[in-house]
This record gives sequence, C-alpha cells and structure tokens, in this order.
Amino acid sequence: VAVIIGLAIFMEGLKTGLMPFGTIIGDTLPKKASLFVVLIIIAILGVGVTYAEPAIGALKAFGASVNPQDAPYLYEILNNRSETLVVMVGAGVGIAAVIGTIRFVRGWSLKPLIYLALAPTIALTVYAWMNPDLRTILGLAWDCGAVTTGPVTVPLVLSLGIGIAASAGKGDSSLSGFGVVTMASLFPIIAVLILAIYVSETTTVEQIISMASGVSSSETNLESSIWSQTPYAEIRGGVQAILPLVIYLMIVLFVILRSKLPNNLVTTYGLSLSIIGMCVFNIGLTYGLGAIGGQAGSTLPAAFMEVSTSQISPIYNEIVGLSIVILFAWILGFGATLAEPALNALGLTVQELTNGAFKKSMLMYSVAGGVAFGIALGVGKIVFAFDLATVLIPLYLLAVVLTYFSTEEFVNVAWDSAGVTTGPVTVPLVLAMGLGLGNAVSATEGFGILSMASICPILAVLLMGLFIQIKQKKAKD
Repeated sequence: VAVIIGLAIFMEGLKTGLMPFGTIIGDTLPKKASLFVVLIIIAILGVGVTYAEPAIGALKAFGASVNPQDAPYLYEILNNRSETLVVMVGAGVGIAAVIGTIRFVRGWSLKPLIYLALAPTIALTVYAWMNPDLRTILGLAWDCGAVTTGPVTVPLVLSLGIGIAASAGKGDSSLSGFGVVTMASLFPIIAVLILAIYVSETTTVEQIISMASGVSSSETNLESSIWSQTPYAEIRGGVQAILPLVIYLMIVLFVILRSKLPNNLVTTYGLSLSIIGMCVFNIGLTYGLGAIGGQAGSTLPAAFMEVSTSQISPIYNEIVGLSIVILFAWILGFGATLAEPALNALGLTVQELTNGAFKKSMLMYSVAGGVAFGIALGVGKIVFAFDLATVLIPLYLLAVVLTYFSTEEFVNVAWDSAGVTTGPVTVPLVLAMGLGLGNAVSATEGFGILSMASICPILAVLLMGLFIQIKQKKAKD
C-alpha cells in the first residue's frame, strides 16, 4: 500500500517540481555562466546526486552478508571502504556528467563516446577476471553502474541535458539531450574496478581475513537489523534522496544564475510531494517489497534443491524447479521495471520529443522485456555459478555492433534506458532476492543480476529501433 501511494505522490511531484527545475537551469546555465562554471556545477551535481541515491545505501547494507573467506576483496570494499566506494562511484558520475555536457555543447555523437568508455571498462573487467581474488568484485562493479541512476537523477539529468542542448543550438535532433545517463552508468564501473585493483595491490587477502575475524559479526548484524527496522531510517532516506539536491539546485538557480522560477507555488508544491512520496515509498519498499524479495530469494531454491527454509524440498524435479525459478525471475523483472518512476519519466519525454513516433508504451515494454531476460540470466548466473564476464563481455560487444548500425536517436535512448531500469523498485527487490538466492545455493556472492538487467534493455531498445527503421524504410518505398 505504501509503495502504491508513495509512487503516485512521487510521480506527481516529479512532473510539477523537479523536472521543470532541471529544464530551467539547463536552459539558463549556458546563457549566464561560462563553460568552465557550467562544468564545475555539473560535476558537483553528479557527485551529490550519487550520495542522494537510496540504491547506493542498499548496496552498502548488503556488505555484512559477504563471507571474507570466499570473497575477501568484495568484503573489504563493502565493509571497510564503503565510503571510499561511494566517493569513487560519485566521481564516476561527476566525470560522466561533465563529458555529457561537453557533448551537448559541442554537438558530439554519442556513438564514439560509448566505444571510448567501453574500451577501458572491458579491459579492466578482463584484468579483474584474470585474477581469481578480484573476480568476485565484478558483480559489484557492474551493479554499481546500474544503481547510480535512480528516480531523482534520471529526470533531472535528462531535463538538464535537453535544456543545455536546446540553448547551445544543438537541439535540432529531437533526442540530442540524451546520453548523460549512459556515461553515468559506465564510468562508475571503471571507478570501482580501479578501486578494487588499488586495494588488491595495497592489501593482502590474509590481512583482510585476519581483520575480519577480529570484528564481531553479531554486533554488526544486530546494529544493522535494529537500524533497518525503524521507519525513521526510511523517512530519513527519502529526505536525503531529494532535499540536499533541491537545496543545491536552488543555490545554482537563485544565487549563481540569479533567475526565478515561473511559478514558485506550483514548484514548491511539486518538490514537497517528491519528498513526501519518496519517504512513503521507502517505507513500503523496506517493509513490503524488500522483505518479500529477501524471503523469496532464500526460499526459491526449494523448487529444485533441498534447503533448510522449506520443510518439503525439493518440491519439484530439478528441470521443472529450475524452470519455475527462471520464470519467476522473468516475471519479477518485467513487473518491477514497469513500476519504475524513472522509466515512466523517460517514456513520457521520448514520446513528447518524437511527437508520438516513439510511443511511451513501446519503449516501456521493450525495456521491461529486456530487464526481464536480464534478471532471468542473472539468476541463472547465481544458480549455475558461471562467470559474469563470460556473458557480459559478449553481450556488450553485440550492443556495440547494433549501435554501429542504429541511428543516433535510438542509440541515445537505448543506452540511457539501461540506467533508468535500476531504480528504487528494482534495486532493493532484485538485490535482496539475489543475495538471498546466493546464500541459499551457497554462491560466493549474489551480485551481478543488476548488471544483466542493464545490458539486456539496451539490446532490446536497439533491436526495436532497427525494427522501426526497417519499417519506416519499407513504408517510404
């Protein structure tokens, strides 16, 4: 109930409060400030937005469930260097936002930037994959790329980008303002992999295990469980997600740009609804969807194997049981994606900018289908314990090939759709399910599902774009 009410309130606040804010600043910023000032403001915004994202907190919260014996470097980064992790991810988003802004102003194509960003990402992934101790980091690193773009970041970054593109005279192409979300998904992966390699060079596995054995896990777990079971934490998370961002945007608009909002009352009403909606939404996620996700994840393996959480297990034979688990993951991915506020915002923006040629429903269903296949693949990764890199790298190479043959507009929307699919609905639900499932089947770590849920919608939208291109070409002939 809280999820439904909170989401409805938040979406209303998003339309009337945050998105107009972003458009006004995006439109005014290049006219009243030098490019250097614009880039500094955008960089700070990128870092600040990361700290505000509730999904980052969800990642950090799952650190206690990692076994230091099985995944020492993953344990070290999530427990002892969690603040460094957030700073690195924030720096990645900040750099991405700066590059995206320069792209708008210069009118660069997104395609070469995707190739240039993917080259070091894949190179670092291969390097980490070659090191058995670092291999367990890959799921976290690629998941960090997915969680940085939530319901606050996406609408704000999109409206800023569209405003800057239009005022810079580069808004001829209806979808030229897209592309920042793409960079904001790739650069954090690079940042986390660099952090992991640095930790591996400065700290030995033995040191991590000996330090971990000296920490009382019962105290840590007790503290985290008490903290997570207070609604105050969720309300605080909702306020933290939006309030610092709003204050920063107000400073930029009123102090630096010396501009005014066209309708203060409506914008204040919208911003208030955004904060209230996010608070109610967070309570619903923790006590409703998050709890269901964790319980489902730990109980799902009873369909095909013997687990302590079920009195009668396995319930079915292995093939039927596994099929049920994969189908469950597919339906979960499809439903959770359609519920994402950021995807609704992206769908509306795309429909308006293309004058209805690319319908909101068309985009949403292709993205939801992509996420569904991605989450099913991710669950398969945990159950069958195959290497994440061996699946991710070929899929991204396929995306590069499809990108080459697609038009700029569809490339922009497709790569941005990867970021918007992993927001406050999908992240806690899928992370809780993945980690619960990982513990139940004794997997080393339950990360990696979100990274699969990012690449598959890119492929889905690119394929949809190619289909529309072919259809339009036939219609002309």
